[in-house]
Amino acid sequence: MKLHVSGPGARNAITAYGEGYVSVNGQRHESSVIVLPDQVMPWDVAEFASATEADFDRLKTLDVEILLLGTGPRQRFPHPRLTAPLAAAGIGVEVMDLKAACRTFNILVAEERRVAAALLFK
Repeated sequence: MKLHVSGPGARNAITAYGEGYVSVNGQRHESSVIVLPDQVMPWDVAEFASATEADFDRLKTLDVEILLLGTGPRQRFPHPRLTAPLAAAGIGVEVMDLKAACRTFNILVAEERRVAAALLFK
């Protein structure tokens, strides 16, 4: 049986992930990245522990309703001072490990939601 992808074309999908990488539409990324339905951009955060308020301020400018924060191999919650400005801007923040964030991103993109995944590897 031949299967076809339904829904809008030209949307990003996370096609693979593993220790220290994610692939978006087959293109491998090995450093922190922000994935939107229509673009991929680097996120200059080396690891979870080094994230700053300025790093999270950048996320407020993405015009999304949901931000998935993939915190590496395990779920870790950032300090509320980092995420409170996002909530104040009307952006829902969901914190999960990297693998869960990748799977959830694909589901929300298929639902045509305004979503971004900010993915950290360490």
